[in-house]
Amino acid sequence: MTERIHATYWLETGVDPHIAAETIAGEQSSGTFIALPNETPELKARSGARVERLDVLGTSETPSLKGGAASKCYTQCALELSWPIENFGPSLPNLMSTIAGNLFELRQVSGLRLTGLRLPASFAKAYPGPAFGIEGTRRLTGVTHGPLIGTIIKPSVGLSPQETAEQVKALVAGGIDFIKDDELQADGSHCPFDERVRAVMRVVNDHAERTGKKVMVAFNITGDLDEMKRRHDLVLEQGGTCVMAVLNSIGLVGMRELRRHSQLPIHAHRAGWGYLTRAEALGWDYAPWQMLWRLAGADHLHVNGLRNKFSEPDDSVIAAARAVLSPVMESAPMTAMPVFSSGQTGLQAADTYAAIGCADLIHTAGGGIFGHPGGVAAGVEALREAWVAAIEGVPIARQAERNPALKAALEFWK
Repeated sequence: MTERIHATYWLETGVDPHIAAETIAGEQSSGTFIALPNETPELKARSGARVERLDVLGTSETPSLKGGAASKCYTQCALELSWPIENFGPSLPNLMSTIAGNLFELRQVSGLRLTGLRLPASFAKAYPGPAFGIEGTRRLTGVTHGPLIGTIIKPSVGLSPQETAEQVKALVAGGIDFIKDDELQADGSHCPFDERVRAVMRVVNDHAERTGKKVMVAFNITGDLDEMKRRHDLVLEQGGTCVMAVLNSIGLVGMRELRRHSQLPIHAHRAGWGYLTRAEALGWDYAPWQMLWRLAGADHLHVNGLRNKFSEPDDSVIAAARAVLSPVMESAPMTAMPVFSSGQTGLQAADTYAAIGCADLIHTAGGGIFGHPGGVAAGVEALREAWVAAIEGVPIARQAERNPALKAALEFWK
């Protein structure tokens, strides 16, 4: 039986929804804007996209997006389309073109959002997914239970390699598990990548030799493909245990090739996600989007954080984390670790744990750690104690009664 790719959408249209659905199906497979003699019924049956489901959800008098066909009534629908795998094979770049290509631009469309994706087993055979995921990340960090307590080098840019290393020195001495470059820090003249890696890894390796704990540092290697490979090799040579890449900057092919080359976990940053999702009537839900990046090889995926500094609501953040923790498909779990960030402190720990039901995550806090009146070590301890309380079901205020670092943190985690 032919394997098929299934995608679901929220669709709004000012024309008959069935006509809009068939127009989308034709545009994204064998059809064009006029009937052609060689688009035979046999060809359409073999290669055409199929409308699997079309459910009307409601109507409105105004369109969500401008530029569509004018109408007195706009209909919102749940649409499911499917394509035969023979159209393009198990190829992520061509999958992207098919499920999220020109359909957004069609005149018949006044709103369209990709909400779900179901892939056949051939994709799992073609793409091995994360090389490390949750299990490998825990093995490399030595953190066997609870979340990885992490932070981001701040200021985002402007520090020299030595100043960066001094900040790392305070963090590793304070018991941090994970540190990452900011996505804006790359290879500028003020903080060259090679010098930064060598300076930071001297600190990390020295701490590991003395204590047995090697802190995971995600160095931002985002760049051209040859640059990323060379930077990865330097991190590996210096004893590093993680590299970071910005997904929307390097693309699916860049991530796929980095996965082929990498001997380290890939920390995947989603910078730019807002332009794909913030307009409710256009773009992507996170669940189908992250599937492609996990197949391509991402070991860690950012999901924002509860009560964050950005515009994303909490229910969306939790849905994103649950998606990352769910199997890509039944035959291929491909576990990746969700990364919570953006204005995080220990006050989000209990709600985060209750919402996702596990602690297989990286919880990064910048000001929530660096702002502690007792210093960085106290900030790390306070965040970790907040998670102990969350996992044990103890109110954070009660936990603070027996931990001075947490008690002091509650005075500025507001």
